[in-house]
Amino acid sequence: MSARGRDEVLAAVREFDLPGIRLVASSASNEVRLDADPAEFIGFADFLRKRLDARPEMIFAEDTREATGGFTLRYIFELPDCDVFVIVSMAFGHGRRLFPSLATRWYLASLFEREIHDLFGLIPSDHPDLRRLPLHQFWPARYHPLLKDATPPDTFTDDGRPFPFQQVQGEGIYQITVGPVHAGVIEPGHFRFSVDGETIVNLESRLFFLHKGIEKLFESMMPRRGVELAERISGDSSVAHATAFCMAVERCAGVQAPERAAWFRVVLLELERLYNHIADVGAICADTGFAIANTHAMRLREDVLRLNERLTGHRLLRGAVLPGGVAIKDCSHRRIIDILNTVQRVRDDFNEVVAMALDSALVLDRLNATGVLTNRTARELQVVGVPARASGIDGDVRRDHPYAAYGMLKFKVPVFSEGDVWARMMVRVREAHESVSLIIQALESLPDGVMAYPMSSPEAGSSAFGLVEGWRGPIWHWVSFGKDGGLARVKVKDPSFANWPALNYAILKNIVPDFPLCNKSFNLSYAGNDL
Repeated sequence: MSARGRDEVLAAVREFDLPGIRLVASSASNEVRLDADPAEFIGFADFLRKRLDARPEMIFAEDTREATGGFTLRYIFELPDCDVFVIVSMAFGHGRRLFPSLATRWYLASLFEREIHDLFGLIPSDHPDLRRLPLHQFWPARYHPLLKDATPPDTFTDDGRPFPFQQVQGEGIYQITVGPVHAGVIEPGHFRFSVDGETIVNLESRLFFLHKGIEKLFESMMPRRGVELAERISGDSSVAHATAFCMAVERCAGVQAPERAAWFRVVLLELERLYNHIADVGAICADTGFAIANTHAMRLREDVLRLNERLTGHRLLRGAVLPGGVAIKDCSHRRIIDILNTVQRVRDDFNEVVAMALDSALVLDRLNATGVLTNRTARELQVVGVPARASGIDGDVRRDHPYAAYGMLKFKVPVFSEGDVWARMMVRVREAHESVSLIIQALESLPDGVMAYPMSSPEAGSSAFGLVEGWRGPIWHWVSFGKDGGLARVKVKDPSFANWPALNYAILKNIVPDFPLCNKSFNLSYAGNDL
């Protein structure tokens, strides 16, 4: 959509001319905020879908009983080919816990609603599958941790009730269970395969073994402390989570990071993308038995990690992004030359590793046509990031909703249609090349100026979201402030939350030994999902 996008969206929204949908003032140029009555919300959601092809990318609740007497639900709708978001807030009166469900319209909405049911005790009406999601069966049935008056129970006891997995019946069908404790040093997740011989006919994943109460921990934190928690949500996405959080805080405070900091945020984000994509390409090759490629990839990853430490003092770039800018101590000409020389050398070596892997018939035989995620399934599940682009979905927040300095840089978004392991690996290969190009462009055009502005405390009641294209995909942070400049509510959406269900479909009709390879090609974050 053109620069008149917000006006066009406003005009479209006004077509739904019912008193239960009310526009709310917003200072953001890419937001349309509305309040909705519960009785008219479903009709309005259907209107947004039909009229604007909108899809809810974030749904969450807030315990606003102290201020309003009830709860508030918020929905952030993204519109295709348009840098405008529709944010709908729905308030409930005292004692009301039932809310209209979108689960039969969008699968992703069903997951958010299950999460809200667990954490707040609110009930989505006519939800088709209200099995527990973040809270496992040993959590007390009436304990909902994100309520402001929630009192932790004295003990947690497992009453022995198993999780109600779906059962596949049929002659010759049997189950294989994997995890949550694995043979390798990896995070916990439970995978239950239904197989016919070695062919997988169904996979159901059970996650949230790493649920840590991150969103509860944010409550009452000050922003400078909050960013430290944000960058620890998923260790390999420190910069992306920190940047999304800081963007939300800055928008609440009406502060924009200095131009020099915006360009440096690009450098940090692309360094994070580079070392992760290189590692993933090596790991995918390792799961085909081509260990030499993985060995070289780990060597190159180490080179980038050491560069990260020289630049920021931390191998995973923690502490580099803060509300109001960045904290880079050494930005001398010598350091910039060091960055340029290192990333160009890593790129050239990485090209040789990729060429070696793609010249191997063994590797190509395992990658091609393995773990196919169709474009239709990816769209219906609202898959994002690397697996989405590997399945023909042309989306990238850096281009579609520019932030930092991305709107002033040139880069290509690699998209493949095959949807298999090969395509997911090639998206990473191409994006690694683009990352080096973006780093070079940003450093060669780095403007003068300060690295950070002082931040004042946002007003109580202010709220905003930050959206960043992490190396896995889009990362969302919603922030609202309470009294004394403290955080009242922080909602986080890691791309893995949307992408884990896709793995269950990509593995169908493959054999069991292909699961580790398919899983690695997604490389989703347990910690980022489980929060």
